[in-house]
Amino acid sequence: MNRFPLPARPSAICRREFLAAGAGLILSPGPAAAARSTQGLESASQALKAFVDGGALPFASMRIARNGEILLDAFHSGAGPVSVDSLFRIYSMTKPVVAAATLLICEEGRLTLDTPVGDVIPAFRSLTVATDATGATEPARTMTVAHLLTHASGISNSWNGDAASAAYRAAGLDAGAWMFNPAIGGLDGFAEKIAAVPLRFQPGEGWLYGYSLDIAGLVIQRVSGLSLGDYMKAHLFDPLGMSDTGFQAPTDGAARMTDLWTVRDGAAQVVERGANSALLRPPAAQSGSAGLVSSLRDYGRFADMLACGGSVGGVRVMSPASVALMTSPYGPQDRVAEGLSRFAAIGLGGSGTGLGQALGGVATLSDAAGAGSRGEYSWGGAASTTFWAAPEIGLSVVVMTQRLPSGSVPLRDILRPLIYRALGGG
Repeated sequence: MNRFPLPARPSAICRREFLAAGAGLILSPGPAAAARSTQGLESASQALKAFVDGGALPFASMRIARNGEILLDAFHSGAGPVSVDSLFRIYSMTKPVVAAATLLICEEGRLTLDTPVGDVIPAFRSLTVATDATGATEPARTMTVAHLLTHASGISNSWNGDAASAAYRAAGLDAGAWMFNPAIGGLDGFAEKIAAVPLRFQPGEGWLYGYSLDIAGLVIQRVSGLSLGDYMKAHLFDPLGMSDTGFQAPTDGAARMTDLWTVRDGAAQVVERGANSALLRPPAAQSGSAGLVSSLRDYGRFADMLACGGSVGGVRVMSPASVALMTSPYGPQDRVAEGLSRFAAIGLGGSGTGLGQALGGVATLSDAAGAGSRGEYSWGGAASTTFWAAPEIGLSVVVMTQRLPSGSVPLRDILRPLIYRALGGG
């Protein structure tokens, strides 16, 4: 029996070949190879469709582009419809966007990755670190912006199962909910509450997936003088034509927002109907960790920008140097390897082998990452969304669905080899 109902309508696959003169040569030397590429990408689309038809996903869509030109758009409806107009809760795929925004502030000369967080947020000048299970603490060393973007800050979240998690929950900082609670006091109140809880470890001495990117969002607000959403709209979303992306869905969002699903006791259940989504209303705080709503097209434009070295469609958004910095492993990897590898297997929808921590996401360290390991940068979201960008070959791939929790389906492990094989790289 399928966990999700079978498709109510035929799945749609739309292929758009390169139209620019000579662009086909980027993919292949001739028509025969181009045909093989098209067939290979269709194979990836059919593999995605199989997850829907087999009941593992409620619906799914995928966008593959190279050098900013779309090679394939695929939309596979199932328990609910999905189309080019669909909106998705992208959860942790917010993090790479915030990392990019942070680097744009750095390009302006108003911040560096080595800037102490306490210089921007005074509450972070006197942090403490838990030293044992008894509640003993010691003063924290300086936490930097880079620590926030690489999960090396020592900040936890509400579901890590540690003492900090319990303290966060007691303060009302439940993951996925705190940003809709006005009593928290916005990002300012959130930061005050985070700063009052001892860190799990000294900044730079470990790896822990937590609320670090929310604090990075507040850094952007304080330095820019704009809300996080307004800064990203002006410097990322508008230049890239990402009109569907923000901390609140567009005005027609009730008709376009997809349903959020999970599986409990072997049965599919709707967690939240799209028409009732909290993202249809302004949040009480703009979460840099998990707050954005977006579409396949919009996030594809962001991924294109990274894949093309910061410029897409004739519009330069980031410098090539910033993109190279963002999409490369950052800092020592020895302290992050175990935790990152384990979590990436959940967060990306596939194996975390061969991946290193980058700014806001992960980057390949070596060929151990598997077929198509070409300097990829990637991350995923809690509802099984995932993406990657490979600047060395101009490739971007975005997969959207809405199934909790992430890691339920090995999307990345299945799709990557098929896509790279089609493009002659795997």
